[in-house]
Amino acid sequence: MIHADCKVGIVIPCYRVRNTVVPLIQKVDSNISHIFCVDDKCPEMSGQWILENVSDPRIKVLFHDRNLGVGGATMTGFQAALNHGCQIIVKLDGDGQMDPKEIPRLLAPILAKRADFTKGNRFYDLDGLRTMPKIRLIGNALLSFMSKFSTGYWHIFDPTNGFIALHVTAARQIPWNKISQDYFFESDLLFRLNIAAAVVEDIPMKARYGDEISSLKIRSIVFPFLYKHSKNFLKRVFYNYFLRNFCIVSIELIIGTLLLLAGIWWGSSEWLISLSTGIPRTSGTVLLAVLPILLGVQLILTFLNYDMNTIPKLPLQIRLAEWDNLP
Repeated sequence: MIHADCKVGIVIPCYRVRNTVVPLIQKVDSNISHIFCVDDKCPEMSGQWILENVSDPRIKVLFHDRNLGVGGATMTGFQAALNHGCQIIVKLDGDGQMDPKEIPRLLAPILAKRADFTKGNRFYDLDGLRTMPKIRLIGNALLSFMSKFSTGYWHIFDPTNGFIALHVTAARQIPWNKISQDYFFESDLLFRLNIAAAVVEDIPMKARYGDEISSLKIRSIVFPFLYKHSKNFLKRVFYNYFLRNFCIVSIELIIGTLLLLAGIWWGSSEWLISLSTGIPRTSGTVLLAVLPILLGVQLILTFLNYDMNTIPKLPLQIRLAEWDNLP
């Protein structure tokens, strides 16, 4: 149940959702304070369609002069929700794959001050996964694995799930102008939340697939996402383990990386020499290549184990409130 004194706003990015967005809006609970529909230069004029077919006073339709992508549309809606004093902001895709009836489950950890950000996870429902196209199932699993490295939230899965809720305290810590405007939006937001030390929680939800056509093409985003995840991983490690804090695992990461690269370089060099001369390398030469690689991998694994156990646990909405009350 949504608290009557909690102002909740819903953001619905609208792009090619004319056939699904009106029935979706009609399912939104009456306790929701505002509904922000962002027409992202939709060729179907979804925004105008909403104005003509829905008379709900909670609705505010925002129009983009040019297409910014789902991330850009979401950020426009989030900013509008913040300007209207919403305490919690929920993103609901307009294609009908998300059931508005599940919003209270998404809000519960935030209202209980257990989390700052919640998101749906379709992989809890094993029966529902049978309806997910196989290419999307494999692609989402791969993207989820990459996201663990870049965001630091090792307990989170299904990062491209757009069914999310964000508390205003965490929203104010996010540099929205730096967030990706395309389908990398959710993963990039998780990365920024980790930098802000926000608590994130997965919420089990059913995978619902009907006749709607998703604009997200797994084949076309895997490699661009891999590059962006790698970039965010390096930035996160630098921010958290070198700029803000320098500890023993920081040294282990440096030494481990150097040993790994040295072992690979030495082993590769000797292997090429052996190929060109036809003379086998000695066991000592092989050992000089293998030993630093094994030590390097062990040190890197130690760093990753530490990283997995440093997931934020105290929500920002509690921690920042305590700081504000300090004398």
